Amino acid sequence: MNGATTAAYLARRAAQKERVRILYRRALKDTLNWAVHRHLFYQDASDLREKFEANKHVEDLDTIDKMIAAGEATYDKWRHPDPYIVPWAPGGSKFTRNPVPPSGIEIVNKGLEDP
Repeated sequence: MNGATTAAYLARRAAQKERVRILYRRALKDTLNWAVHRHLFYQDASDLREKFEANKHVEDLDTIDKMIAAGEATYDKWRHPDPYIVPWAPGGSKFTRNPVPPSGIEIVNKGLEDP
């Protein structure tokens, strides 16, 4: 391989590794949405890891691209319809629970003013 071919190969491999990492993390987080109890999540997470590890040895770039596309399609198909969102994050149950009062309303704190 010459320098340009090697650089293109390494760039494509790096992009594939990043896509696999992102897919694994998204799938792992979504697995937590489906698990009712933490001990069920641990088994599902272990099964998910085994699926990723089983294809770790594949070297052909086109095969890897096809496997990533198939994994992303499977993830999109089985994504949880109502994922858990931590309460303080946007979309969570406590996000902006105490919003700023509308302008024009004066808030009076009796007894808290400085003398």
